[in-house]
Amino acid sequence: MMKELVVATGNKGKLREFGDLLAGVVETILSPADFPGLPEVEEDGETFEANAVKKAMSAALFTGRPVLADDSGLCVDYLGGRPGVYSARFAGEGASDADNNALLLRELSGVAAGQRGAAFHCVIALCHPDGSCQTFDGSLPGVILEAPRGAGGFGYDPLFLVPEYGQTLSELPPEIKNAISHRGRAMQQLKQGLGARG
Repeated sequence: MMKELVVATGNKGKLREFGDLLAGVVETILSPADFPGLPEVEEDGETFEANAVKKAMSAALFTGRPVLADDSGLCVDYLGGRPGVYSARFAGEGASDADNNALLLRELSGVAAGQRGAAFHCVIALCHPDGSCQTFDGSLPGVILEAPRGAGGFGYDPLFLVPEYGQTLSELPPEIKNAISHRGRAMQQLKQGLGARG
């Protein structure tokens, strides 16, 4: 059992998800709010891995504690893998989930169901103040719908249909979403890496 872990995200939905996923593995989860003055990291890497490592390492050196950070996004086949690393700011800096979803629907307007394949990708970095880092990745394939469905989740979840369940990530119960999601799959690897069972 790890005593303390900083989860370097200001996204409350993500923080809650990580809290659920790390239950029984980490005693205390801290967030950037616990460390006033924690420098904001510019996510200018060209890959999810580069951004995750940059965020985690910066925070580990600042806080002197182990830090977990992730970078994740939606890669749409028809759009050549976009929005990818730009998923959170697809519609521009400071864009809301609704703005990003609206732009995605506009870009896929008129595209047939069979060409709306996509996948969520996630890379989690676990970095320590001594400069060591490990990365873990996961992905979840799905299909982009023509209209949002469901009230749960965040980001692109209402548009992302998981075919084997016939539901969007917003419609699935949190325990199922956490088990199958790109972040959940990367977390399973991380938990095994921490020597946890389950």
